[in-house]
This record gives sequence, C-alpha cells and structure tokens, in this order.
Amino acid sequence: MKWTDSLDIAIELYEANPELDPKTINFVDLRQMVLDLEGFADDPNRCGERILEAIQMAWIEEAE
Repeated sequence: MKWTDSLDIAIELYEANPELDPKTINFVDLRQMVLDLEGFADDPNRCGERILEAIQMAWIEEAE
C-alpha cells in the first residue's frame, strides 16, 4: 500500500483496531499506525496533513 491508498489503509486500520474511535486519533499517532501496517510500503516523508485527513475520513466511514 501507498499513502494514496486511503480506503485500503482505512480498512486495514479498522480491521486491526475495531475498538478505536478514529475521530479521537491525532495525526501523529495515525501516521505511525499507517507506517506500522503490514503491507505498507511508501516513503514516510511523502505523507502530509491532507493525506492523513483522507485516511481518517475513510476510516470514520468504515467504522460507521
């Protein structure tokens, strides 16, 4: 997965952390959670606030 795969990342995060409320996670923690996902292979420095926002929004939708 790459940073642009926000929906796939969101699904993986939801499946790995079904007890977490994605609305309560700050971007620093979210970034680390993405980097820790098995199958994630992208440059950590290519991530910005806009990408994290897209991932968080997709995760919120997945959780609902």
